[in-house]
Amino acid sequence: MNAETMPTVADSTYVDVASVPWQPTRFPGVEWKILMEQKDTGMSTVLMRWAPGARLPRHEHVAIEQTYVLEGSFADHDGVCGPGQYVWRRAGSRHEAWTDEGCLMLAVFLRPNTFFD
Repeated sequence: MNAETMPTVADSTYVDVASVPWQPTRFPGVEWKILMEQKDTGMSTVLMRWAPGARLPRHEHVAIEQTYVLEGSFADHDGVCGPGQYVWRRAGSRHEAWTDEGCLMLAVFLRPNTFFD
């Protein structure tokens, strides 16, 4: 394929994750890098970094949430998810989440969570 036949809009979006800045969330000790976001639907993929002792208050997963832990661990009333482990939560599920040691995770949200704090 030569330059004249290449599409003008790429079908793939490559993200240089190292160059995406960490942004604070409204929750102390929890930062994220937004890797993909569709503002019209609320779907997003984020890399999250939690400091030791960080906690998310009670919230509801409006749609399925998926999390893959890269480093450390985090927990809720159902269990603990450590490095190389994956957890997903059903739409309508409610919980608090916390980490004792800190963690780094990749999370996929189909819609933003609803927080009750």
